Amino acid sequence: MATITEIAQKTNVSIATVSRVLNYDKSLSISEEKRKLILETADNLDYQPPKRKKQNLKKPLTIGLIHWYTMQQELDDTYYLSIRLGIERTCYERQIELVKIFKTNNDFDIDHIKPLDGVIAVGKFSDEDVKLFDEKFPIVVFVDSSPEETKFDSVVIDFESSMVKAIDYVLSLGHKKIGYIGGREFIGKNMKALGERREIVFKEYLQQKNLFDERNVHVGSFTIESGYTLMKQAIEQNHLPSAFIIASDGMAIGLMKAAYEAGIRIPSDLSIVGFNDITQSQYTIPPLTTIKVYKEFMGQTAVDLLIEKALGSRTISKKITIPTELVIRESCTNLR
Repeated sequence: MATITEIAQKTNVSIATVSRVLNYDKSLSISEEKRKLILETADNLDYQPPKRKKQNLKKPLTIGLIHWYTMQQELDDTYYLSIRLGIERTCYERQIELVKIFKTNNDFDIDHIKPLDGVIAVGKFSDEDVKLFDEKFPIVVFVDSSPEETKFDSVVIDFESSMVKAIDYVLSLGHKKIGYIGGREFIGKNMKALGERREIVFKEYLQQKNLFDERNVHVGSFTIESGYTLMKQAIEQNHLPSAFIIASDGMAIGLMKAAYEAGIRIPSDLSIVGFNDITQSQYTIPPLTTIKVYKEFMGQTAVDLLIEKALGSRTISKKITIPTELVIRESCTNLR
């Protein structure tokens, strides 16, 4: 089991700083990047905080966190990592015991888990998974998906308005040839492809304005490597738009590398808008304009819903939609 000293050595900060980060000290002045590095390192080293006295509620709560990603996949996609950190921080602050359940070999090992008051399921899940969770646990709250809305609480973001917000911004800069780079997600043992709302809204919205061109849509996976590969393919087609809307900041970072190698300047030759506002986005060259998603707040909201249902008498399910924000930096140029 890791110690605070080991975490401090690996992250090159003081023991006191590590301790304050792991105790979610809000008065600590530290960059978001360094804070996440400390939390990620603690998780990778399997650091276990000292047991705390239970929250003074009607009854102490123990909840589970079911993640549809493996631990390695989560490290490659900080979107879900940030949601998990929000859940962990809220549980720590409210002195709720949290049991983490990751996917292994395309399955969830929940048969030997001790009784829980409820679980928060983060990600996308098959019908079989949803049925399994419902049978196993008294309360299930979903984050980033919303199955059976009359039965389960859920926390989602408004992909539709987010995509319209991004498109309207580049349109306001005078861009008419707008492309999309995104990914696909798969669920269940049969790896069923999910529909991607951002891609659907992108197509429908530009079709309404007679600006849609199928040649400017490129789809792979939500990784930096895929963003790099898709951009190289787009360059080879010799039909680049003047702007790209990209479904994740990670993919945008991969695109920027491919553009740099090809001598394509951002934003003077190509404008780009990302999605998620990960920590690295403000440090790219140029800094990335993106749609900010309040990921940790999504995790906090999920804990609130579970507590409300576990300790109250609410029987009607809630679906909470978290708004997004366009963060304008320097990766877009004004053609007007």
